[in-house]
Formats: sequence, structure tokens, C-alpha cells
Amino acid sequence: MATAQSHDVAKRVEQLTWVIAIIAAIGFAFDSYVLLMLPLIVRPALVDLLGVPQTHPSINQWVSYLFYIPALAGGIFGLLGGYLTDLFGRRRVLVWSILLFAFSAFASGYAPSVQWLLFWRCCTFVGVCVEFVAAVAWLSELFPDPKRREAMVGYTQAFGSLGGLMVTAGYYLSVTYGDHFPLVRGGHEAWRYTLMSGVVPAIPLILIRPFLPESPSWHEKKKAGTLKRPSFGELFRPAFRRTTIVTTVMMACAYAAAFGAIQQVPRIVPGLAEVRVLPRPAQEQTVSAVQSFQEFGGLAGRLVLAYLAVRILSRRRLLHIFQIPGLVLLPLVFLVPATSNLTLLKWGIGLVGFMTIAQFSFWGNYLPRVYPTYLRGTGESFAANVGGRMIGTAAALVTTNLVVSMPGATAPAKLAHAAAVVGTAAYVIGFIASFWLPEPKQEQLPE
Repeated sequence: MATAQSHDVAKRVEQLTWVIAIIAAIGFAFDSYVLLMLPLIVRPALVDLLGVPQTHPSINQWVSYLFYIPALAGGIFGLLGGYLTDLFGRRRVLVWSILLFAFSAFASGYAPSVQWLLFWRCCTFVGVCVEFVAAVAWLSELFPDPKRREAMVGYTQAFGSLGGLMVTAGYYLSVTYGDHFPLVRGGHEAWRYTLMSGVVPAIPLILIRPFLPESPSWHEKKKAGTLKRPSFGELFRPAFRRTTIVTTVMMACAYAAAFGAIQQVPRIVPGLAEVRVLPRPAQEQTVSAVQSFQEFGGLAGRLVLAYLAVRILSRRRLLHIFQIPGLVLLPLVFLVPATSNLTLLKWGIGLVGFMTIAQFSFWGNYLPRVYPTYLRGTGESFAANVGGRMIGTAAALVTTNLVVSMPGATAPAKLAHAAAVVGTAAYVIGFIASFWLPEPKQEQLPE
């Protein structure tokens, strides 16, 4: 009898584990889905909303606004979200953040002007920034066994790149079959349908929410009255100062490489000689195809990192496996095939995506191991939001403003050179900073 009961309990625990994994995977997938749709839709959206050709200077200016201002808003509110995660619990903040980014993504599809598109993108970014921090802290604390924790966090984060593939496919379908979809603001623009599809993660979340548990370690400390109040000042005490500074700098570099270089590729592709001669729908399909190579590369990189995370003890050595090749590949890809050869660009950006996107998963595994329970969400949010969102994403602003000073016969060629400069600088700074990255003192999460 006791054995049967134990078996039933074990079965329920395993089922709950799968529910948790599914929700986390959906959250991470649609984090990337709603963020990575911007490089795909920003050019056609601005052409429609501003009523100017794609080579008009105002397009480049608004691209920089749409990349950076939402990231800045997300960084500010995401920082607050990390604090609230430590104060009110991981599950509650996680659920509301997913609902926010899902419904604001849907609303952005109805944007009547570029200003409204910017507003809704800010709301979307806020939800994503908060969701990432809450999800990583929640997942890490639900699995006390170190190897299972590393695997669960690593593999569920890999769905972030699956989200990139999903949005690439979604955009392709919208471009190809959009004329058969219902009218949105009187038209069949593919970019509107793509934005609206971001509502999908809210549907399973509403159904599954009652089954989600709170973090046991956070809940027990809160119930016992032993949970310390989080504080941003704590992050700069001697015990955490080096960790806070180095992780903030390095996450800024990871985001800078992504926003300053990789996410500029959809605007570079139409400038290639073999793409310029194509009609607009074919150009957009080609952009989507190139983006899919980058997303497949990113997915492979995340999976490889998740596999290596439980086998390589040194976090610094694990990171260097991706940093060093990326430092060589990124400038080569943006200086040569990005200005001359579509086929080589596809494979090259796939490799750059492999090396760069894997580093995002690295931080999801690393950060929970260097902050205690009462400070975990706050510490993660500072590195991810101040470093990644507020500083790192500013690289997109730098790249778009650097274009005018770059060599090249066309605007896309100049953009490719600017992306090479910014992305390489990000890799160099990140690699140098890695030598000061503290190694976690133990495999178990600090209490």
C-alpha cells in the first residue's frame, strides 16, 4: 500500500515537473518570439506607417528609436520587476509579466501610427524583461539537484531560439498568405499579423496557471519570516560587488553583439545584388530565410551549452568555448559575405548565431548560483536589465548612427560595416571582462 502511494506521489511530481517545464519553455520561446519579430517587421512597418520609401533617412532614425526606447523602458521596469520577484514571489510576477507582453504584442498589430507602435513595443519589452528574471529564479529554485537544475534551465532556455524560428516561419506565412487573412485596419500587411500572433502564450497560461507551484525556498522563508528584504544597495556590498559589476558588463556585451550586429541582418539582406532585383514579396521571403539560418544556429548553440553546462565545471571555460570563435567569426561574416554573397551570409550568420545566442543561456544558468534567495531576482534583474537591456541594446543606436561614417556603395553595405565594428567591440570587451568573472563557490544554490 505504501509503495503504491509512493508511486502515485512520484507520478504526480513528475507530471508537475513537465507542466513547469512546458510553461517555462513557452515563456522563453515567446520572449524571443515577440522581441525577434522587430528586425523582421520594422522596415515594412515603418514604410507603411511613415508613408516613405525604405531608403528615406527617417526610416533609419525610427529604427534606432524602436530598437532602443522599448529596451530602455524594459530595463527600467524589468529592474523593478526583479525586486518585486524577491518581494512578492516568483510565480505571481511570472504570470502577470507573460500576460502583459502577450496582450501588448497583440495590440501593437493595430497601431495606427509609429508613435503607437513604439508605445506598445515598450509594453511588450517590459513584460519580457520581467518574465525572464522571474522565470529563471523560479525554475532554479524548483529543482534543488544541481545537475537537474542546470539541465532544466539550460534546455528550457533553448526554446528561446525556437521562438526565433517560430517568428521567422510566422512572418513567412504572413507574407505569403496574408491576403487570405482577415482585414486589420483595412489591409493585409504581414507585419501586423506577425505582431498580433504574440498573444499565443497567454492562452495556455490562463489554463495552466492554477497548477503552478511557488518556489519552495522562497515560500518557506517567507512563511517563516526569515526572508530578508531585497535591496539594490546589497548588490554593491563587498560580497557581491565584483559579481554585480562583471556580470552587468558582460551581459551588456552579449546584448550589444545581438542588437548592434545580428539583429541588423534583415535590413542588410535586401542590399545584396542578388536580392535587390527581386520583387518585394520575394525580398521579404529571402530575409525570412536568412533569419532562419541565424535562428537555427542560435537554437543549436543553446542546446550545446545546456549539454556542456552539466559537464564542464569551470563557468569561465564554458563561456570561452563560445566567445573565442565568435570573436573571429563575427567581423569576418559582416565584412565579407554580408556585402557580397547571400549563400555565404546564410551559413556565416548561422555560425555567429550559434556562438552569440548560446551566451544568453549561459547567464540563465550562471546568475542563480551567485546570489542568495532574498537577492536572486534583484541581482539577476540588475545584470539583465541594466547591463543587457539598458546598456547593451544601445548598441543598435550606435550602429544606426555609425552608418553615415562607414565605407560602402549602398546603405545596407554601410550598415554591415557598422555592425561589424560594434559587434566586434562588444565581443572584445566581453572576452576581456570574462577573466574577472567569479566562479560559483558551490553547485547548490546559495541560501
